[in-house]
Amino acid sequence: MFFNDEDTIIAPATPVGGALCIIRMSGERAIEVSDAVFRGRRALRDVATATVHYGDIVDGAEVVDDVLVSVFRAPHSYTGENLVEISAHGSRYVVERILALFTRQGVRMAYAGEFTRRAFVAGRMDLSQAEAVADIIAAESRAAHAVASTQMRGAYSEELRALRDKSLHITSLLELELDFSEEDVEFADRENLEKLLQQTYDKVVALSDSFSLGNALKEGVGVAIVGRPNVGKSTLLNRLVGEEKAMVSDIAGTTRDTIEATCNIGGVVFRFVDTAGLHSTDDVLERMGIERTSEALRKAHIILWLTDDAATQMNEDMQGYMPSAEQTVYKVVTKIDLLDCGLHSDAAESEEGVSRVIYLSAKTGEGVDKLQQALQSRFDAQTAYRGDVVVSSQRHYEALRASAESLSATLSALHNGLPTDLLSEDIRQVLYYLGTITGEITSEDILQNIFSHFCIGK
Repeated sequence: MFFNDEDTIIAPATPVGGALCIIRMSGERAIEVSDAVFRGRRALRDVATATVHYGDIVDGAEVVDDVLVSVFRAPHSYTGENLVEISAHGSRYVVERILALFTRQGVRMAYAGEFTRRAFVAGRMDLSQAEAVADIIAAESRAAHAVASTQMRGAYSEELRALRDKSLHITSLLELELDFSEEDVEFADRENLEKLLQQTYDKVVALSDSFSLGNALKEGVGVAIVGRPNVGKSTLLNRLVGEEKAMVSDIAGTTRDTIEATCNIGGVVFRFVDTAGLHSTDDVLERMGIERTSEALRKAHIILWLTDDAATQMNEDMQGYMPSAEQTVYKVVTKIDLLDCGLHSDAAESEEGVSRVIYLSAKTGEGVDKLQQALQSRFDAQTAYRGDVVVSSQRHYEALRASAESLSATLSALHNGLPTDLLSEDIRQVLYYLGTITGEITSEDILQNIFSHFCIGK
């Protein structure tokens, strides 16, 4: 894909087919070509920036539509260029007529993400802020929106800039030593240097560690509902999401494949997967379902292990699966409506690998609120709501981990008394990786990959 930043570009910025559609145009000729087809009280070339004007879009003597036109003059616009936004009726016919009028004037249809790409090129935002624009558009929950908003407002960029400035200061001192190597002088006090490196390392690690929360808030928290047949997995899924997503029956093996559904709890999207019951079987279809259950287990952030017998041990019920250190397991004892009332008070679980025991009845709803509270507390979105920086991008996470490795290597080299030139090279790697996040260091391939995931018109 070839981007020509000299072109004037146009695209619908909202879906076509609704009551209204906003058509966005950006480039040096945006205002000029708008005047060729817009008839209002004043010519757009004479109006002030950030103003809205009522009039008609015309094709010769024919009125195509009555519209509102917003005018933004460079550099005070989203893209940093002359920018015009036309609010028209959303009919596909009307929108296509308006687009055709402008393309006849030499305006080009925009590629996906091209408006935001131009904003980045013009310095209106850095690359991490540009990526946050797409995350805001895609946000499915309050928490995901909060994470993206903090990033777009620049709080994340400021932290990265501070880290990069510290790294640049360190490498400058080390480079000075290399310049005066024959005089055997130290511009960087080794004790202070180690302290500064450790502070930078700790901050980078803290940012990368936040990815587990950030990615979960962005993509949704994966929750696998597992257990033996007929312990109430499908009933619980239906209760949690508030609709009949899974078929329920007393016949063992009713659920032969994974069933997925989402639910918003406390501003966080949880993606539940109802799985085939874990058991030995000769049925080919059931075995395939159990294999998918194993896959769902591996991908899940949280495992809800359902059993109707509180005495059952996890290793007896999970067909040999051992949760990873990053996974949280809740033992959910179901069907308490059929148990003695004294048997289902919440209790701490001593069983290895289990974080908590929750007693409930999916059929009656008793105790389900306690499960919802447990899920919410595991991925508490208050950090995002406070405006704290949380990393949600896989690309950023990988760059931060690479930075942490280079900082760790620098600290190790410092402890071992290695030459200054080796220290300096590791710090330059840190500068590089941090720079790739904000776009201070980038490539055309990276830009194309990022902006290709944007929608047309943004």
